[in-house]
Amino acid sequence: MVAALAVIVNLALPAAAETEGLDRAFAELADPDYAGWARAQSDIERAWSRSGSAVMDLLLKRGQEALDAGDTGAAIEHLTALTDLAPAFPEGFASRATAYYMAGYYGPAVVDLRRALALEPRHWGALTTLGAILDDMGDAGPALAAYRASFALNPHQQDVKDAIDRLETARAGTAL
Repeated sequence: MVAALAVIVNLALPAAAETEGLDRAFAELADPDYAGWARAQSDIERAWSRSGSAVMDLLLKRGQEALDAGDTGAAIEHLTALTDLAPAFPEGFASRATAYYMAGYYGPAVVDLRRALALEPRHWGALTTLGAILDDMGDAGPALAAYRASFALNPHQQDVKDAIDRLETARAGTAL
């Protein structure tokens, strides 16, 4: 048992997103007029999903599949195993935050989003989830700030643009 645990832990050691060298892709994605933005987004998301460990990547995949199936409990279990074994892998925290959010656990979701953003400040998905949580809680100002930060990184998110427009319209309607 100890030997098996040591193998799993050793496989987890390289688990940090493979995002080095993506500055160009982030710049391309941030340009609203760049025709190749979808490729840049895909390159970044693919890099975010690779921890450097096949075991950790499998835990992420299983967690995301459970999330897609609406099984937030299973998603949280898989993603907790991932974050425990790979504490330097931002996508594990961002994905678990989404699972917590979908389960209605806003506090743990915000904790995980802070960790994901500390590890990868350009994670527009984490910023969007943070905006949604703050928006749900009625905290419009910080929600708008989170959505705007996400949109600055990836201006090709129609749902984020819609949220920004909705919050700005509501804000303008209450100005004196």
